[in-house]
Amino acid sequence: MNNRIVLEPGAKSKNYWKDIWTYRGLFYFLAWRDILVRYKQTAIGVVWSLLRPAITIAMMCFVSWVFHAQVPDGVPRVVFVCTATLPWLFFASAFGDVSNSLISNANLISKVHFPRLIIPVSTVVVSLIDFAISLFILIVLMIIFRYAPDVRILLIPVFMLFALFNALGIGLIIATLNVKYRDFKYIVPLIIQFGVYVSPVAFSSDYVYQRLPVILFGSTFLPKVLKGMYSLNPMVAVIDGFRWCILGSSMVIYLPGFLISIAVSVLFTILGIWYFRKTEKSFADVI
Repeated sequence: MNNRIVLEPGAKSKNYWKDIWTYRGLFYFLAWRDILVRYKQTAIGVVWSLLRPAITIAMMCFVSWVFHAQVPDGVPRVVFVCTATLPWLFFASAFGDVSNSLISNANLISKVHFPRLIIPVSTVVVSLIDFAISLFILIVLMIIFRYAPDVRILLIPVFMLFALFNALGIGLIIATLNVKYRDFKYIVPLIIQFGVYVSPVAFSSDYVYQRLPVILFGSTFLPKVLKGMYSLNPMVAVIDGFRWCILGSSMVIYLPGFLISIAVSVLFTILGIWYFRKTEKSFADVI
């Protein structure tokens, strides 16, 4: 009898996604564990979910004011900055957690058989909860400044889904590389730090397309190549879309750049999942 049963993490299994559903109990357990660990032995607990974005919003408002970044007419600067800071912080938090998830769960990966994709996906639950709590800041600001959104606000989940895709897609690539080359854990903070300055958090995309060329080149003409390079940032579409949902017609979106950014988001998601599945069979041996 040459019949053998081979246990592998599902990288080549036709039932891979079905296996993930079968192991959903593990997903719930890991997500709940991360929620408990995030605020364990902290003095103020979940208040950090409000304090961190509040401080970041204040800093970005100062940067926006110092550089005289243009905001739409009738929109308070703090509201304008807040609508970009919240989705950016969600991405930064989720991306960081996904990137380090495999190393943080090395013992589990080396001893237990299950689809490894469950680990990085479960880590984003904490970031989703933090984002939901931080929305309280935006609500308070809109009440204070009497700024009411229209029906477009119902589309916020669509753009947050793209933010989630960005965090998972890019994070899965870094997490996979991090298993074999531990140097990549030092790249994550650099990506986040650099990303906040090249993403329209303290300024608008319209500022990049219209006013920045005047500062740099002395004219309103920005070469299409530079517009395309700016639009390659997948968070451009997320932040512009989130602002459009809140600010409505006050927000001007450069459609070609927006579509390029969306396409990059989809590409990173597909590439991240493909690369993760291609290499996850070797995680237990390398980690």
